[in-house]
Amino acid sequence: MTTNALPKPSRSADVASSPVRQLAVTALAVAAGLLATGCAHHTATEPDVVYVNGKIVTVDKNFSIAQAVAIKNGAFVAVGSDERIRRLLAPRTKVVDLQGRTAVPGLMDAHTHMDGAGTVETTAQVIKARTVAEAQAIIGDFIRTKTIPAGQWVQSSRWHPPSQLKEQRYLTREELDAVAPDHPVYVQTVGHFAMANSKALAAAGITRDTPDPVGGKIHRDASGEPNGVVESAALQLVEKVIPSPTFEQRVAQNIAGQRVYNRSGITSTVVAGLNEDQIKAYYAVAERGQSTVRAGMFWRFPVDAVQAFEAKLKSAPFKDGQGDDWARLAGIKLVSDGGMTLKSAYIRGSYAHEPGNHGMVAVDPDTYVRMVRVANRNGWRVHTHAVGDAAVDLTLKAYASADTDSSIAGRRFSVVHGSLVAADQIETARSLDVRIDAQNAFMWDKAGTVERYMGPLLAHRAVPTRRLLDVLGMERTSAGTDNEVNLLNPFIGMYLMVTRKDPRGIVYGADQKISREEALRLYTNAGPYLTFEEKRKGSIEVGKLADMVVLSADYLSVPEEKIKDIVAIETIVGGRPVYRAAP
Repeated sequence: MTTNALPKPSRSADVASSPVRQLAVTALAVAAGLLATGCAHHTATEPDVVYVNGKIVTVDKNFSIAQAVAIKNGAFVAVGSDERIRRLLAPRTKVVDLQGRTAVPGLMDAHTHMDGAGTVETTAQVIKARTVAEAQAIIGDFIRTKTIPAGQWVQSSRWHPPSQLKEQRYLTREELDAVAPDHPVYVQTVGHFAMANSKALAAAGITRDTPDPVGGKIHRDASGEPNGVVESAALQLVEKVIPSPTFEQRVAQNIAGQRVYNRSGITSTVVAGLNEDQIKAYYAVAERGQSTVRAGMFWRFPVDAVQAFEAKLKSAPFKDGQGDDWARLAGIKLVSDGGMTLKSAYIRGSYAHEPGNHGMVAVDPDTYVRMVRVANRNGWRVHTHAVGDAAVDLTLKAYASADTDSSIAGRRFSVVHGSLVAADQIETARSLDVRIDAQNAFMWDKAGTVERYMGPLLAHRAVPTRRLLDVLGMERTSAGTDNEVNLLNPFIGMYLMVTRKDPRGIVYGADQKISREEALRLYTNAGPYLTFEEKRKGSIEVGKLADMVVLSADYLSVPEEKIKDIVAIETIVGGRPVYRAAP
């Protein structure tokens, strides 16, 4: 690409567009001016920048293809042919020549844990390990190279030992003790499981006499001693004693995570399961003008009693929907089960080769139903982590119960994940006007583990994208990864939806394939419905936020097998470049 008076990529403190209220007012005023002239390609207001000579896939209602766009104050003010857009040029308008490259709307990953992407320098990167010995070496090397003082906590990146490691298991406390005898060590996984060494267990007060908490488990060795693995609600026993980062450390981590996402073409996301301090950090980054990813946020706080839950809601420092185009609270997250690759998804049937093992419920069912009703009565919408079909049954039962108190239609309550959702449950969700936000990414590098644990029938039924679209429509489902649980790459996500192939070339659920257009719409049009922002973003149209990604190849015409190899070469948020690939 070439530019005329195009600025260099902005530094992190400079990339955000002008304040949101001003942007919104200006965008509407410009759009109104365009309509007043009777021509969607002319405006008396000179554009700040135009992108020309491209293949711009607008992903509007008609899936229109344009050559050029004009941007003013962070919003699209014209979309059309090169000739028409060039007529709008003014002396100070920047011109970017796309040189025939394809551009698409900014991509939205509708379920992530983005903060984790900002911890590369502060955690042991066990995500790279392929054996227990390699994981041990990474932790030991991290302690030595970072010169971490004895007694200071050591934590890891998220990963999935059963599918990553040759041994297909978790590390024991003794194996962690061997490389970190002087530090409390807490090794996170993709969720619901973690590993702790002896010093960490001692700090948490976990002994052979500690009972399993409700909805959790302390795994033990043959002698009854804790073996270092904690599950679901038991994670809180350790996490509550780990010192929290300072507020400015949270802010720095947040900014770093956003920059990582920009490199993949992500301009919006929904971040699942944030505590109050994390939410405040997102608001602070936005207030300081340092946001480069637009974030919807699910609030999660660990309480196991209904009265405490309601008291927390009534004393909440913020409200559902509070925020702006950069950071917006989008409801409460609750959890009803675990995961497919953790043998903790709660299912109607049994796990493969384990008759009677239905997984586990992560919460007391009656308490959970009452919490959902309390949240609804207090004006909060609910998003429930439910992977197994039995967990989805519980979730839909709770939502139906809440609906009898006050209608949830139009509120956009959601089933989060819904990986093993059954056909009858999708119909029930539609009748309740409930979303199901699934992530195909679980069937990439973890597909073999899913089949080994769940059996082939459930593996082929997992993440039924075709059925979700056919029954719920684009406005009640979305695309996402659950990163850092899974790879962030959105083009692997689209490849998966189009082909249903894992890295080995094995196809799971061939009848659930969707088209390239539908896959791109799920990554652009669909997600904004989750945060009630479908009129603000998700397509390249006049009046919408100028979020756009320039691609390394044409998504619509490359061979199917090449979709997964596409990368972002420039990411634009609010009309400003926030990432450019090296030449």
